[in-house]
Amino acid sequence: MTQQPLAGITVLDFSTLLPGPLASLMLAEAGATVIKIERPGGEDMRFFPPRAGPASALYAMLNRGKTCVELDLKDPAARERVLELVDGADVVLEQFRPGVMARLGLGPQDLAARNPRLIYCSITGFGQGGPRAPDAGHDITYMALTGLLALSYGSGEAPVLPPAQIADIGGGSFPAVMNILLALIARERSGRGAVLDIAMCDAMFTFALFAQAKLTATGRGPGNGADLLTGASPRYRIYAAGDGGLIAVGALEEKFWTALCDVVGLPEAARDDRRDPDGTGRALAAAFAAQDTAYWAPRLAAADCCAAPLATLAEAFADPHFRERGLFDFDVATGDVTLPATVVPIAPVFRGARSAKAPV
Repeated sequence: MTQQPLAGITVLDFSTLLPGPLASLMLAEAGATVIKIERPGGEDMRFFPPRAGPASALYAMLNRGKTCVELDLKDPAARERVLELVDGADVVLEQFRPGVMARLGLGPQDLAARNPRLIYCSITGFGQGGPRAPDAGHDITYMALTGLLALSYGSGEAPVLPPAQIADIGGGSFPAVMNILLALIARERSGRGAVLDIAMCDAMFTFALFAQAKLTATGRGPGNGADLLTGASPRYRIYAAGDGGLIAVGALEEKFWTALCDVVGLPEAARDDRRDPDGTGRALAAAFAAQDTAYWAPRLAAADCCAAPLATLAEAFADPHFRERGLFDFDVATGDVTLPATVVPIAPVFRGARSAKAPV
């Protein structure tokens, strides 16, 4: 096996819940040694349902292959233990509100004085500076304040929540890993560490790229469901089949749109969606409603037109494509229970053991 790219790198992870632990999991999967520092009794995620054996399934999946050390950071003896660990560490990852680590004597300046090569990464909702820096928030808060959530929430009477933790993962975990890796490369050249300020809010503007382009080019941004990728185009919508199953259509390019229209038998008069988008949408909805999902699935696949039925998570786990790609070949053990490991975007060539334990 090729040596893992982060073999020999040690990460001290003070983070909890999702953003930081997922980031350190990805580093661990690439070979880093991750020492997870938890308060006495363990972090909150240990107690989240559902349970798998002695542990929370979420905790086990996020902390596969890490070593846990429980320390009371307010205890001077525990602080000395942390400082000893810092001397041999490459990365510190923390997720407290701004200023908390500094008050404990464990801020970036404190630790850099002991270990100038240390990369210190903080993940917060709003960053280390600015008027909102001390404020509390969750995933939905960060999407709300950056304009992302306003782009597509359904009706005001029954607004729809996003199905994923976009800010936590896309604004916290992924940027943290990306910038830690960049800092490790920069350290090879300079010999110096870095202080990284990751704000989950910041990356939400990246996710609003298409809306930002419209706003800056025309002076007005798209409204709720009124942009190409949020429902304004009949080429990019979800339609109901006759049995209530749903079909996701993403036939944006002309060749895919033409193939889709041919498969569903869309009348020629309705195919020019530029002339009457709503009329085309109604015609397409009527066509899909005429047959059940089982009728459409093989025909859409054969047409290669960027349209497919909505799979449940269980159906996706059983999909031969994802199985063949080995997405579920890794597992995590907690007590006597073994679970599929969290799927992380680390190439298999860089990953290590297919089975690892979670801290207990």
